Amino acid sequence: MNDSTVRGWVTRLQSGFYNVRTEDGTVIICHPRGRLKLLQRGGDVIAVGDRVQISILPEGGGMIESVEPRSRALVRQDPRPRGVYQQILLANLDQLVMVFACMNPFPSLRMLDRFLVIAEKQGIPAMIVANKIDLIGVKEARNLFGHYPSLGYPVIYTSAHAEIGVDQLRKHLAGKISGLAGPSGVGKSSLLNCVQPELGLAVREVSQLTAKGRHTTVVRELFPLNGGGFVADLPGLRSLALWDTQAEELDGYFPELSERVAECQFNDCTHNGEPGCAVMLAVEEGRIHPARYESYLRLRFSEEVDG
Repeated sequence: MNDSTVRGWVTRLQSGFYNVRTEDGTVIICHPRGRLKLLQRGGDVIAVGDRVQISILPEGGGMIESVEPRSRALVRQDPRPRGVYQQILLANLDQLVMVFACMNPFPSLRMLDRFLVIAEKQGIPAMIVANKIDLIGVKEARNLFGHYPSLGYPVIYTSAHAEIGVDQLRKHLAGKISGLAGPSGVGKSSLLNCVQPELGLAVREVSQLTAKGRHTTVVRELFPLNGGGFVADLPGLRSLALWDTQAEELDGYFPELSERVAECQFNDCTHNGEPGCAVMLAVEEGRIHPARYESYLRLRFSEEVDG
């Protein structure tokens, strides 16, 4: 590290201003150096979650001098008049946490599976939180989400109202950088308030600020957890298209399909009626959940997967 710079971590972005948290816990509001601004024409060079080197200005504040390489990032394409812009929703995250309600609203497993494909594509570990189990009971909740752990996606069953599963969720968030996503109405803010009082309210305030000024204001923020770690709300994940995924590679992002592709009779098998298809055989024999197979078909033959 250069002696004239300080290492920090970007925890908030709002309208071109970056909050950088240094290693001693100080938060400094920074601007990017001019050369970094020039690099941002095709995509975010600096994002929330990035490790950066900053110089401290005599009058206060700082300048971001450089950005360290990212371990991973959640990326989406943002079409603009000058071309497609690669927007970094969150950098260096440890996990993507998808919150769905068991009821009110009824969970869209197709949406959940689409999120999981995105996580697989971008190399991000994923887990699922099934909230509002008090409305249907644990047994029925497991009927909805119980097939995911065997695929490598842990599921935590929670109820913000009854404070069920809160301690387990708190442990899974502690010490990690987590991006939270889920449809509206699933009780995410209430659940976060159970994990840490006022945390959900803080997340809601930032989400409302972004919504009110969506054309002029961009607010992304990591919120600190008392037990260590940070969480970021990711309301824009719903509009994350499978922009860089070819239809023929989609089966590689369904773990239970990808392990059987080599057994299919044809190399270009679409798993939709071809003879000798190992995937279809596994569905018939109950080794692949039919809802997951349906999600694959919907994505495979929809316009969402257009490369």
